[in-house]
Amino acid sequence: MSATPVDPDATPMTTSDQRERARVLRALHSGGPLVLPNAWDPGSAVAIQAAGARAIATTSAGVSWGVGVADAGGLTRAAALDVLRRIVAAVSVPVTADIEAGYGSTPDEVAETVAGVLAAGAVGVNIEDSPGTGGEPLLDPDVQAARLAAARGAAVAAGVDLVVNARTDTYLMGVGPAAERLTATLKRAERYAEAGADVLFVPGVVDPDVIRELVAGPLPLNVMAHPGALTVGELAALGVARISVGSAIAQAAYGVAGAAARELLGAGTYGSLEGAMEYGELNDLLR
Repeated sequence: MSATPVDPDATPMTTSDQRERARVLRALHSGGPLVLPNAWDPGSAVAIQAAGARAIATTSAGVSWGVGVADAGGLTRAAALDVLRRIVAAVSVPVTADIEAGYGSTPDEVAETVAGVLAAGAVGVNIEDSPGTGGEPLLDPDVQAARLAAARGAAVAAGVDLVVNARTDTYLMGVGPAAERLTATLKRAERYAEAGADVLFVPGVVDPDVIRELVAGPLPLNVMAHPGALTVGELAALGVARISVGSAIAQAAYGVAGAAARELLGAGTYGSLEGAMEYGELNDLLR
């Protein structure tokens, strides 16, 4: 986790500021894809904003690694919200938070997490439907719908038009027969839309024909891109509303750390560091 403190003299975000950021984030989901390079600490967030991002999405994996725990169960709600507050305070664009499965199994626990997200100043959330209970890979759609409805209820109570990105891992986890996966995903999309979700996030989907079918479904589609996947332009042509990269940028950053260390400790050279951001540039972004 970045050690950059939140400036105690900084002007706190007002309710009207947060509502405006929520309006902006929602509007960015129409009129062409919203491209979201995922951040994991204030430094990565300001670098991504400086590159031209119109909004910031967090990655739970990157946040987890940044605080020294494993992804998918290692991160606590308190730690996640602490990092989120710092990211929101560092940037001027809307922030949407990856809150994994909501840091709680019940609708009330998910609502409590979302209330914390809103208190941190973020205006969007990802909520995933994995893992299931009793060994199933995914939660029952009705169970997940109740959790999504609770998230929406917390946002309504706070007076913020939160963008709820409902993630389903039907493709990422390879759930069920391949021939039935699209139908199962669309059924989940319908149920999640009824519960108050705004966007459907389907990581692991790569087939253009499947993407077209999902785009025609009840919710705008978020696709997770990666090296070798369709380009942003190709995904835009298919009608994808939102494109993110999950933990990929964080992995790349840690990959550079490992490669640079191996080079330094082995050959004693520094070529791996040649693409680094200038010290002054990054330092100025955090002033």
